[in-house]
Amino acid sequence: MNIDDALKDAMAIEGAIGVAVADYESGMSLGSLGGGQQLDLEIAAAANTEVVRAKIRALAALSIDDVIEDILITLGTQYHLIRPLTRSHGSLFLYLALDRSRGNLALARHGLKRIEAALDV
Repeated sequence: MNIDDALKDAMAIEGAIGVAVADYESGMSLGSLGGGQQLDLEIAAAANTEVVRAKIRALAALSIDDVIEDILITLGTQYHLIRPLTRSHGSLFLYLALDRSRGNLALARHGLKRIEAALDV
């Protein structure tokens, strides 16, 4: 699955507001879909690179030898899921914003895991 197909699949997740694939080393977005007035995905993807970098530094400082499966940020009306792509995708991550009133967090996490497994960058 290419990035465009992955973005379309992620937007099909119930409650999806927007999705992006970004590189946490450069802060650049490789693609995004959705967002609009509710969410500027370019800014969100760039800002969330700092979240991923901070968590990687924290794991190193704590000498935790493990990988990040996902990072969840819970807002009053939204969930923001960050899933670093571990299958030899270098420093890429999937970022998904969900409307809390329409989305199902467990199904969204499962959907991102499935998309990651099929993604070929």
